[in-house]
Amino acid sequence: MRRYLVPLIFGAGGVAILVSLGIWQVQRLAWKEGVLAEIEEQITAEAIPIFSEPFEEFMAVSANGRITEDEAHVLTSRKPNGAGFRVIAAFETEGRRVLLDRGFIPETDKSAARSAADATITGNFRNVDESDGFTPPPDLAKNIHFARDVPVLAETLGAEPILIILRETSEENPPVSPWPVDTSGIPNNHLEYALTWFSLALVWAGMTVFLLWRIRARND
Repeated sequence: MRRYLVPLIFGAGGVAILVSLGIWQVQRLAWKEGVLAEIEEQITAEAIPIFSEPFEEFMAVSANGRITEDEAHVLTSRKPNGAGFRVIAAFETEGRRVLLDRGFIPETDKSAARSAADATITGNFRNVDESDGFTPPPDLAKNIHFARDVPVLAETLGAEPILIILRETSEENPPVSPWPVDTSGIPNNHLEYALTWFSLALVWAGMTVFLLWRIRARND
């Protein structure tokens, strides 16, 4: 029995740890699904006037104003369109000037003229900062930004650092395809993590059984 004791303790302990990690990931999955449901509710809530309340992430807002010709282009890609740009325009409303993410254009439309337009818009507030230590500085001569960095975009367009992602516009023929906020870009890999831990627990248990069988066979 002494020969079996150490492998049993080691095997049972390993299985217990791996199973507990899998259970933790299942709990995290339930938490993340709740968070995503709350975000979806915020995104699709009835829009409120843009400056009526303090901004909260994903808050739905509406405004009447003027989409100006002042734009910053953020390099990106979108399935199935491929490479292109997000068009960030200065939006004037209630005597203030904020940032409006109008959506996506293909590379071929970068230089196309987009006239200023009066519009009623609805969208969602986002405080995004996609830049990191590896993000190149913007090429202002070519009007190309490599990430949505709200303070930098605001400085470029002479606007307040307030970014609204367009969902709907009253423009008859919008020259930019809106790219509304959703939760698809928020990672939720907890189910895959849980399955990985449970699979490792199963493998660990199998290896333990095999080791015990080898010990018994050697004794026989």
